[in-house]
Amino acid sequence: MTVTVNGERRVAEVEPRLLLAHLLRQGLALTGTHVGCDTTNCGACTVLYDGAPIKSCTMLAVQADGHEVTTVEGLGTPSELDPVQEGFAAEHGLQCGFCTPGMMLAARALLDRNPDPTEDDVRWALSGNLCRCTGYQNIVKAVLWAAEKESR
Repeated sequence: MTVTVNGERRVAEVEPRLLLAHLLRQGLALTGTHVGCDTTNCGACTVLYDGAPIKSCTMLAVQADGHEVTTVEGLGTPSELDPVQEGFAAEHGLQCGFCTPGMMLAARALLDRNPDPTEDDVRWALSGNLCRCTGYQNIVKAVLWAAEKESR
């Protein structure tokens, strides 16, 4: 199969039953994609699939053949963070960090389709991602911070 991951064309031989999350983590060494529940409930495995947030723990890797996948490693660089990453840092939107990659990718997808979200829009966009450490308020503030930065 051939898939574009974080802007780079990658070719991989995979078994038909291999999950996308496992291809990313083990096959491509992109360990920012976390596997928490294996049932799509927690959202820790969220990646962007052709720009849309999907749960990679229940999607087969072969389904990504010919498509574009973005993981948290593809959001920014160490020297130039994505505004969502900056927002999470500026607004203290993370604690243990396990849910953070999925939250950031869900937020990135929201801002790509709605550059001026309301607090309710943010909460809805993140509703498929669970965080067991925070009360979500700082995560919401982080996404709104990123939206404000991008609007300047």
